[in-house]
Amino acid sequence: MVGASGAISAVLGAYLIMFPASQIRVLILIFFRSFYIPAIFFLGFWIIQQMFAGIGSLGVNEQNSGGVAWWAHIGGFLFGIAAGFIAKKSYRNKYKYVE
Repeated sequence: MVGASGAISAVLGAYLIMFPASQIRVLILIFFRSFYIPAIFFLGFWIIQQMFAGIGSLGVNEQNSGGVAWWAHIGGFLFGIAAGFIAKKSYRNKYKYVE
């Protein structure tokens, strides 16, 4: 099962590699406030959450899992990281990219 969520996860992985120093605006509804955090912290927390959910879904029958393909999220994220490294190297070579 790979669908839109796996593709979005790949975009998140590539974003992490292409823009590692970026800031993400996070809205906390409980406090009615928003603030910026580094993308690496947000995406690190997100992938760890996906890993725990994926491991927790092992051994559970499909009817009780809710239909979420946790492993598609993890696989998409890892693919995005790999694609991000390739794209960054290609961009650097083609346009003399300086970090």
